[in-house]
Amino acid sequence: MKTNQNSVSHLFEVNLYLQQAIFAVIIFLCLFSIVSPPIALLFGVLMVNIFGNPFVAFNHTAITFLLQFSVVGLGFGMNAASAFSAGKEGFVLTIFSIFSTLLLGTFLGKWLKTDKKTSHLISCGTSICGGSAIAAISPVIKSNENQTSIALGVIFILNSIALFVFPFIGHQLDLSQKEFGLWCAIAIHDTSSVVGAANKYGAEALEIATTVKLARALWIIPISLITAVVFKNKNSKIKIPYFIALFIIAMLFNTFVPATAVFAPYLVNIAKIGLTVTLFLIGATLNINTLKSVGVKPLLQGIFLWIFIAVLALAAIIWLN
Repeated sequence: MKTNQNSVSHLFEVNLYLQQAIFAVIIFLCLFSIVSPPIALLFGVLMVNIFGNPFVAFNHTAITFLLQFSVVGLGFGMNAASAFSAGKEGFVLTIFSIFSTLLLGTFLGKWLKTDKKTSHLISCGTSICGGSAIAAISPVIKSNENQTSIALGVIFILNSIALFVFPFIGHQLDLSQKEFGLWCAIAIHDTSSVVGAANKYGAEALEIATTVKLARALWIIPISLITAVVFKNKNSKIKIPYFIALFIIAMLFNTFVPATAVFAPYLVNIAKIGLTVTLFLIGATLNINTLKSVGVKPLLQGIFLWIFIAVLALAAIIWLN
């Protein structure tokens, strides 16, 4: 009996070492830009479903840190005047899309009879900035772990699809860099997938998409306040995305401090590598259990909202241009 236990223990250790080795190899490929962001995401999904994730306890923290670090780093490759112009142009569309998506999400949740808190988290994640919005709103409505996990699962699944689908559609419709940047900033949920898709499309699309998406992320604050009133949680603590201020500072340095040009390209390259690693780690959260735990109704709500905001934003952008 003891021999069998030792054998099982030894096998587990071997499997753990194998998992860690494969994990390290993929990270190595990401660090040296051997794989693109979409392929890194795909590798993450394959990794967790075939071999498992040996660092699952650190995944969430690593994703949060790397994403914020990468976004700030990208600021060193952007011009403040161009960014302001892009943010200004997307402002009206941002407001309309956020509130129309939240309103539709409320009706869809009631129609599908989705859990109220789960429904609200999916709506906020779709309308503002994916996982970041869910992380900010969940303590406001005091959602439990299951409700938050389901909402995150829906958003991450659709984000993964968007990273591959949006650039393809953009090229098929012959969208300009400006049009695609605006579209993916509004219609793709999470900042990581927005930046990944825009980076694949082109430099101008990346600048516009990042700026508009981060301006959109600031809506976490007023939506959190409205949510606290609706859910009658007056003492809820609201999370403010402070890293956006660092992004703005980096952009201002790049625009107005000439000496920044010496090291800015290196920081931007490091930021893009950080984004690729982030997408691999996000993929490594999407195991088969995540898919099973989501359920049909929340997934349907997420898909309906996603199609709504994608079609609405695309129609408005093409019509306005």
